[in-house]
Formats: sequence, C-alpha cells, structure tokens
Amino acid sequence: MIHFNIKKRLFSAEGEMELAVDFSVNEGEFITLFGKSGAGKTTLLRILSGLDTPDEGTITVGGETWFDSAKRINLPPQKRRAGFVFQDYALFPNMTVRQNLEFALERGGDRAVVEELLETVGLSALAGRYPDTLSGGQKQRVALARALVRRPKILLLDEPLSALDLEMRLKLQDELIAVHRRFGVTTLLVSHDLSEIFKLSDRVVMIERGAVSRTGSPSELFIKDELGGKFKFTGEVLRIDRDGVLEILTLLIGNSVVKIVATDEEVAQLKVGDRIAVASKAFNPIIEKL
Repeated sequence: MIHFNIKKRLFSAEGEMELAVDFSVNEGEFITLFGKSGAGKTTLLRILSGLDTPDEGTITVGGETWFDSAKRINLPPQKRRAGFVFQDYALFPNMTVRQNLEFALERGGDRAVVEELLETVGLSALAGRYPDTLSGGQKQRVALARALVRRPKILLLDEPLSALDLEMRLKLQDELIAVHRRFGVTTLLVSHDLSEIFKLSDRVVMIERGAVSRTGSPSELFIKDELGGKFKFTGEVLRIDRDGVLEILTLLIGNSVVKIVATDEEVAQLKVGDRIAVASKAFNPIIEKL
C-alpha cells in the first residue's frame, strides 16, 4: 500500500496554493489522478518519484518510509522503486532503443530483463534504432519498457498518450492494461481523457486546488443519473455491461458520460472504442454504428 500525507506550497497560474493530500492506494490498483491543469496532479507524481520534495509530511510504500519530514528521511529517486513515464518520452537521443533500456538497469542487473521487455512491448525488431527514427507510439513504448526495467513497485504515468492520435491511443491503452496485469505493478496515471480513464482505472482520485475532493470508480464520479427524454447524438463506447437481461452501454458524449440500454443485436456489432450514433424518440433509443 502507498500512503500520502504531505503538504507543499505551489505557485499556479491562479496564484499561490497549498498541495495538501492524505490518501492511500492499494497494492496492484490502477489509479487515475483527475482534475484541472495546475491542480497539483503532476507534482504528486514527481513527489512520489523523489523528483520534488514536500514541505512536510510522510510517504510510505509497502511499509517502507520514502519520506518523513520529522525524521529527516528522504530517499533519493534512484533508491525508490518507481518507474516514471513522461508525456514527452524523455528518451536519450544518442542511445538506441536497447541502450535506453540498459541504461535504466541497476549495476550488475540481468540484461535478459531488457530483452523480455522489448518483446513484451513489441520492440525487439527496433532495438537497434535511435529515438528520432521512431513514431510517437513507438517512443512511448520505449519509455514504458524503460520504466519497467527495474521491476518498480509503482508505475507513474503523466498523460503519456495525450499527444498520440486516437487509433494509437486505443492501441497503447490495451498495452497498458496488458502490462499492468502481467507485472501487477501499482499504477498512478494523470489523464484528462474520460474514455481512457474508464478503460484503465480501478479508481479515480479527483484533485481540486491541491486537495482531494472525491474518490471513487469512474462510474461513481462521472456518470449522471438524469437523462433527457429526446435526444440525438454521437459518442464513443466506454464500456459494455450486462445487467440481468439488459445490455448497458456507457458512452462518452462530448465531455459527459451517459448510460443507455441496448439490444443484444445492437451490442453484438460493438466494442469499446467504437463511435456510434444514438437517436431517441420517447425514450426508445435507436443505435447505429458509425
């Protein structure tokens, strides 16, 4: 388990504020930190990794103290079992893909781990290439594999897919799910993409002005119960669930998340990530895949 109880003074576009959070993350959970830009989400990841230091408080991970201001404990980044994937990849341009991963190995570490991770993220054939010859999706795979080289206790993801196109985002989301399940690493993601949050997250921690305002599953935080009686819209399928004899679609419509009932025939042609059109007349929705 990870437990944060820290405070740090920050300066945002809206002026000075205090980041003050006290919450826990269970081992193996996939958590998303959600909130407006400047709320303190990325700073939390940097504090956990050791790249930033709180003004006061404690951080414990699996019973080990990583930070305690009263006891003057502050483990350096290299002693924290945390892998960090940055939005801009942060790869070494003068190193090949394999060399980027080998650089992250502990001294005397088993190089077989590098080959395993290259295969896991589908980069074995590109191991001798340099970052500037790779696509954005390939660079992000390298960054993810490098973050996993030391078998971290925690994987930190700072909007890692935001610069990619929809098709690549969906593909890498699937890979993140596969990596999370395979290695069982506790994961904290910063994201503003609701479809991504629904697809990946066990739980969402909402940050507002440096404080935790709410926590819960994506459905608990984002789905509204009140739906209008007449509507026509297009949206993206976030989830497909069966509730007894009913098929329930969870859709992203603009920045809103809604649930609708669908027939077995309609759901048979759908999968998560599909775009659909929904038209309703007197609460009788008609669904058509786009």
